[in-house]
Amino acid sequence: MAESGSAVREIVVPGEPVSCDGRKAGFGMYRRQSGFFSSTLGIRTTRGGFVDILPLGGKYIPFRGDEVIGTVSEINASSWLLDINSPYPALLHASESPWKVDFNATGRYLTIGDNVIAEILSVDDSKHVQVTMRNQRLRKLNGGHVVDIPFGKVARVIGKNNSMIDMLRSVSGCRIIVGKNGRIWIDGEIERVLTVAKAIRMIDRESQTFGLTNRVREFLERNLDGR
Repeated sequence: MAESGSAVREIVVPGEPVSCDGRKAGFGMYRRQSGFFSSTLGIRTTRGGFVDILPLGGKYIPFRGDEVIGTVSEINASSWLLDINSPYPALLHASESPWKVDFNATGRYLTIGDNVIAEILSVDDSKHVQVTMRNQRLRKLNGGHVVDIPFGKVARVIGKNNSMIDMLRSVSGCRIIVGKNGRIWIDGEIERVLTVAKAIRMIDRESQTFGLTNRVREFLERNLDGR
């Protein structure tokens, strides 16, 4: 999953003026007579008609259309509740799953602790979140290992024009899926998976440093044998 090419992103610090460019002010800002200001260290992001400041740390704020990795935390008769690394859990109704699920048979398809890749379907004013899996890209993630990073670092893990994520996949030979909520699923030979997880931690720690893609490549090549 790549970041949207139309999104405008820049790091802002608390108290810094934020231009909304005719859009509505969203999360992470406060208003003064002279305009809007950032209330946190984060990334200025435009989506649709809104400008938001997404904190570099903290919990993910869901937006419609985001693809996220969720973990089943509760099973109900006709739905599942997913932890999406957010203050707000997400509801996956059986009708939005890829299966034909009989009433009270949800546990046959997903159980607590299972991971899925899903899409944010809606977020209402009360922050009730619903997700869908009705798309070929969306599915249950069997096996693999999930790494959590601050969701503000997702763009760095992907890299410009997918440069970082393509390199991680090609050098390691692992399957890697990046959720916009800061969860990353890695699948492959266990030693390779663990090495990629360490590389992702390195990206998290050193996200603002120059030449990071080459350093991460060198780290992988030092720590992985031939494919």
